[in-house]
Amino acid sequence: MRLITYIAVASCLTLVACKSTKNAKKDDQVFSAADYPYIEKFHEGVRLKARGQVTEAITKFEECLLIKQNDDAVYYALSELYLMKEDQTKSAEYIQKAAQLDPKNIWYTQEMAYMYFERGNYAESLKNFEKLVKSEPRNVEWLYGYAECLMKEGKTAEAIKALDRTEEQIGKHPDLTIQKFNLYVQIKQAEKGIQEIEAMRKQFPEDPNLIATLVDYYFQTGQEKKAVEMLEKLTLASPENGRAHLAMADIYRQQKKQKEAYAELKKAFVCEDVDIDTKMKILINIHETSFKIDPEVYELVDLAVQQHPEEAKAHSIRGDYMLRAEKEDEALISYKEALKYDKKQYPIWNQVLIMEYQNGKFEDLYQESKECLEYFPSIATVYLLNGVGAVQTKRYDDAIAVLEAGKDLVVNDKEMEAEMFGQLGEAYFYQAKTDLGKENYEKALALDPASSLLRNNYAYRLAIAKIDLDHALELINAIVGSGETAHFVDTKGFILFQQGKYADAMTLFEKAYKSQPSDKIVVEHMGDAYFKTGNKDKALEFWKKAKELGSTNKNLDKKIEKKEYYDPNY
Repeated sequence: MRLITYIAVASCLTLVACKSTKNAKKDDQVFSAADYPYIEKFHEGVRLKARGQVTEAITKFEECLLIKQNDDAVYYALSELYLMKEDQTKSAEYIQKAAQLDPKNIWYTQEMAYMYFERGNYAESLKNFEKLVKSEPRNVEWLYGYAECLMKEGKTAEAIKALDRTEEQIGKHPDLTIQKFNLYVQIKQAEKGIQEIEAMRKQFPEDPNLIATLVDYYFQTGQEKKAVEMLEKLTLASPENGRAHLAMADIYRQQKKQKEAYAELKKAFVCEDVDIDTKMKILINIHETSFKIDPEVYELVDLAVQQHPEEAKAHSIRGDYMLRAEKEDEALISYKEALKYDKKQYPIWNQVLIMEYQNGKFEDLYQESKECLEYFPSIATVYLLNGVGAVQTKRYDDAIAVLEAGKDLVVNDKEMEAEMFGQLGEAYFYQAKTDLGKENYEKALALDPASSLLRNNYAYRLAIAKIDLDHALELINAIVGSGETAHFVDTKGFILFQQGKYADAMTLFEKAYKSQPSDKIVVEHMGDAYFKTGNKDKALEFWKKAKELGSTNKNLDKKIEKKEYYDPNY
């Protein structure tokens, strides 16, 4: 609107500045040679302004003012230029000066009207709009501005009349009717407003804005039955109105009509006016408050992903729902997909790393925890998980480096610090640096002496290394017998095996095997015990089974081929 004004006025700036001799004052009737510098600077300012050289144009026009202070065209040009620089104060100052010099110039009056309106000075804006409307009673733009000023000034009845006059010029229009309705509500004549809208609906029966206006009004005034009726009409008239579908879904939910509620939610989820954050709030609320997740909710989750394929939030919430449905593989895929689009959300990283750890995906754990450290270099947990991944993928030097760095970041968490030392112990034992392995495990146990896992792992490493077997037995005896697990029983059996107590070891291996018949380590130990107790056929049977289960013992094939026992080599 203002741009059109600027173009119109700019095209006649030269004429305004020079003026015709017919309308000029006596002392301005004839230009002398002395006026040429002024005229030259003025036209140079116009050219600079046209080229977008705002600062340079301002300089030229201000030079004009040094020569001549009563040219309104110069002040108008400066007002426009300062508006381009977003200097509202200077722009207002110059347009006011231009209007003072030429109060009959309607373009200046218009600029004053809009300027005051934008600055919130509605009283002054109204004065200028009144002048505009008097000068051109059929100008719709000015009539509308005049009505808006009246509204802002609280002159509601007069504003309605101004809108009536606007309608006389352009005809009936839904937007004007809605404006009038809102004004009637303000002066507590809502019924007149409703009549206006209903009359307009006869001409535009499917106009969604007219229907939505009544929906809002009926809800706000507690007329729920009428509101619902209009809302149903709105969803039919404007199927792309997601907010209407959401409102309808909420009504159905309150009425315990779950099937209908989900149907409306599905419609809402494909509407452009329902953003990702609104969808997330709905899905998070259902996830957190529902004991059981209805199948339709998973459809909503998929719709969110389809509509926002590059939004991390959509993939993340799908991961949460897949986890809830015990579909861990799909959950992990969704969380990883979320990280493609937003790598700065630590909770997503944490979920991915923990799931990879739990599922034994140690190569993925190593690689992704390493990348995670680039974004979160001060979180100790990530160092620990990267260390675990490095140990399990035989990157022992990397493990030692990251764990040494990570343990210095642990604050007031003895259990985590103990885990760091325990993993360092693992790395050193794998490198056959048993002294350093023992030293780190002892530090770990000093920090967390109650940890059954640390005791078991330390005892097992001592047994593999065939050192300090009595100490290993003390470590494992402290945990076997109370809340024992198959792995702890197997570890004790392995220590006895390394001590040459094969029959006693067999008893414990059989107990562990009964509990965990598909554990590759327990199965291989059963074969070892059978071999040492003289049953080579049974030993071969269990060794082959251990191979099928995925044993990582490098000497297993050799044992099977030569039907001889060899110490494990992991």
